Amino acid sequence: MTAEIERHQSNARMSKFVRYGGVVYLAGQTSGGTDIADFQGQTLEVLKRIDALLAEAGSSRARLLSATIYLKSIADFAAMNVIWEKWLEGGPVPARTTVQSALAMDNLLLEITVVAAA
Repeated sequence: MTAEIERHQSNARMSKFVRYGGVVYLAGQTSGGTDIADFQGQTLEVLKRIDALLAEAGSSRARLLSATIYLKSIADFAAMNVIWEKWLEGGPVPARTTVQSALAMDNLLLEITVVAAA
């Protein structure tokens, strides 16, 4: 039997997450275009969104397999690491890539995409 692809919170452009074969793929998460102006606030909002989507998908940060972090400015790398390490504190750590990237909106400072075991 072939595993069914499950798409959740979909629109014409994307799904918030897709589950297939025991793996959950989250769309890139941002602070949602809110008026959060500082890097720490946006990062905490993104991690909160990731936690919520993983829970909805039947997973958690303890089951992360990989993460890709897109920073508007690589100057935020050290600040990102402090927040990220605290968020994962005491749990397993995923494979991770961090890059500087132009983001979809000027007010966004980061975007994070994760893959997790269901």
